[in-house]
Amino acid sequence: MKGESGVKVRKLAVLAAVLAALPVLGGGALQAAGRGPVEPGRIVLERQGAFAAGGTVLGDPAKSSLHCDHGYVEYQIPVKARKTALFMWHSSSALVWQQRWDGGEGFRDIFLKRGFATYLWDGPRVGRANWGCEEYTYKPGIGRDQGNFTAWRFGKTFGEWFPGVQFPKDDKRAYEQAMRARYEEFDIVKNVRLEAEAGAKAIDEVGPSVVLTNSAGGLRALLAATQSSNVKGIVAYENPGFPFPEGAGPDRPEGPFGPIRVTEEEFNRLTKIPLQFVWGDNIADSTTWPASLKQCEQFVELINQRGGNAKILKLTDVGLKGNTHIPFMDMNNRAVADQLSAFLKQNGLDRR
Repeated sequence: MKGESGVKVRKLAVLAAVLAALPVLGGGALQAAGRGPVEPGRIVLERQGAFAAGGTVLGDPAKSSLHCDHGYVEYQIPVKARKTALFMWHSSSALVWQQRWDGGEGFRDIFLKRGFATYLWDGPRVGRANWGCEEYTYKPGIGRDQGNFTAWRFGKTFGEWFPGVQFPKDDKRAYEQAMRARYEEFDIVKNVRLEAEAGAKAIDEVGPSVVLTNSAGGLRALLAATQSSNVKGIVAYENPGFPFPEGAGPDRPEGPFGPIRVTEEEFNRLTKIPLQFVWGDNIADSTTWPASLKQCEQFVELINQRGGNAKILKLTDVGLKGNTHIPFMDMNNRAVADQLSAFLKQNGLDRR
């Protein structure tokens, strides 16, 4: 009947209005609804997609060939995006940028809401870019779960959590998901350079970007910044390795966790952009991270001696306690995000 149709139309209109008022749920938000703070606002995208960058071609393209050793970029661009994008470079899997440990909002969604285009990067041979140009043999690393527990500073020894750690230690699913969020990293110097070269090409396609990194991704991004003028800044979360010119830095051979030797000209390019190195809590109780922090201090000192702008941010110094090796996934990741927003604003990298 006509009257019933009118009622149905009004009900549909009300439902549409209610749905329009709801925040757009990002990665993991459905499973995490009500389990932690959510960044205010909605995600409204202008466009999203993906592309390959870098790489080479083996063989004869006219007869028999293979495109390989490229990286993979997944991007989302919000409406009225800021001028500088965020290029997110992981060292485990892209998931680390997509959600919090418990499935809540990750840095990708937080910064989409804050108006930044986000680009998630898998380097050559890693994750979704695993179409490599060389053979390799994968050997399951039994015991890696226990190694992750201490390396990521959930606790000093396996099963003994640090007091106040920013991980939902009673959430069994969160722990299981954390142990599964891994790709093979190919941590050898040759691959570090390969990934850096492809990353620089990807960033040149993106345009002006601040590169966010975690762990070993930081060394790769620093090398990429010596090759791309579109790197406008780097914020590296717990970076274990650094490039140094000959005669400077640690006195040992090159390694996948530093040092990597670069020319004086390449090193000096890093003095032209703002750099921030962020460190979490409980480093003194780790067997490995104090040495990485010392190498970081050497690098920052050398950059600043040459007129650069490099700083170390210890989250404990700004009142953030219990952060792990992956602080942007931690339960207080919005507070960690606020520190990044302050860096971007201070350096004029948040303009629309």
